[in-house]
Amino acid sequence: MAPLRFSANLSWLFPELSGFPARLRAAGSSGFEAAEIGWPYAEPPEALARAAREAGLQVVLINMPPGDREKGENGLGAVPGRQAAFREGLEQAVLYAKALGCSRIHLMAGRVPKGADRAAVRGEMETVFLENLRHAAEVLAQENLVGLLEPVNTRITDPRYFLDTPQQAAAILQKVGRPNLQLQMDLFHWQIMDGNLTGNVREFLPIVGHVQVAQVPDRGEPDSPGELNFSYLFQLLEDEGYTGFVGCEYQPRGDTVEGLSWLRSYWEMRGRLQAGQ
Repeated sequence: MAPLRFSANLSWLFPELSGFPARLRAAGSSGFEAAEIGWPYAEPPEALARAAREAGLQVVLINMPPGDREKGENGLGAVPGRQAAFREGLEQAVLYAKALGCSRIHLMAGRVPKGADRAAVRGEMETVFLENLRHAAEVLAQENLVGLLEPVNTRITDPRYFLDTPQQAAAILQKVGRPNLQLQMDLFHWQIMDGNLTGNVREFLPIVGHVQVAQVPDRGEPDSPGELNFSYLFQLLEDEGYTGFVGCEYQPRGDTVEGLSWLRSYWEMRGRLQAGQ
């Protein structure tokens, strides 16, 4: 079994450093081989690409632009009336992905309109989402890129987010039926919404293109106190043959590098196992 590969989510890690180039350097110095950036759009793609190369890092994931933050938007994929903005955001994301050598883009679903009943608008929003996803799949296929759908929990993080369970996301992916659209498995969100992680990992891993981790409920390091046993979950991912990256999308409790003791322990453990084989 191959050891897991980890990527540093630089929208969360190294908050003590200003700017993604500095965070890229810090991630490379900390032993990461890959990084992911939620929204890289405040900095020129060429500058980020150069910083990633200098740090020896592969950028493995970015998000699409979130839309108009001042109006409360958090993605546009399923938002009625925002199809044109979704397509514009997709073009920008593809431009950044190509510059960064990044093969995966998170296609954010967005929020149920404020004041609307989720059940009442679900059908319309799914129709919009399917339309946008089919368009995105065609655009991404031309560039050999993968689009990801991530369920976000509606109990703690974003009460109005449209896509909130792996079951819902998997059903939408099945309806779209495009091989370059996959599932993004964030164990933090999945535990809060559905639990049953062993069963859900085994069921949905064949369509998963990226994994992210954080402890529940405080979204800290995997070795911080909480509900999840990451030694077990990492072994489960290995046993099930996951070969993609595991994104570290958590809020450091203190200094990021000091908080990476869990990752150093994992590397040491896997090194000893490999040496004994």
